[in-house]
Order: sequence, then structure tokens, then C-alpha cells
Amino acid sequence: MEKSFHPFSELFLQLGLPSDAKSIRAFIDWHAPLEETILLADAPFWTPSQARLLRDELLLDADWAEIVDQLNKDLR
Repeated sequence: MEKSFHPFSELFLQLGLPSDAKSIRAFIDWHAPLEETILLADAPFWTPSQARLLRDELLLDADWAEIVDQLNKDLR
């Protein structure tokens, strides 16, 4: 089965964050660099529900896992 591709804008919508390109860039610029020792879902800027979504998507290797991984890289 082929995985779906989800752009950053859809992930940011799922997280309840502004999803336009300028807002996404501002979010990444504001929160980067995230220390290497901190897991993405454990970053202090997420709400508990946002952290749970990120953690679940990675644990389940869901359709969103690839774009969550990309967000993780962009924040480093």
C-alpha cells in the first residue's frame, strides 16, 4: 500500500497552527534550533495534544510520519 503525501500546511492544520507558508517559516525560525537531545514531541512549545499527535504519528508510522520527520529535521 502506498503512503499518502501530506504537505507542511496540512500538518500545521492538524496541529491547530497557522498553515500558510509565511507562518510555517516563522514558526520554524522562531523555534529552531531544537536541541538534539530533545525529541520533537517533547519540545516545550507544543501543547499536550500537539505532542500526542506528533508522537502517535511517528509511533504508528502513519501517513503523517514522513512530514513529521521533515519538521523534526527543519527544527534542528
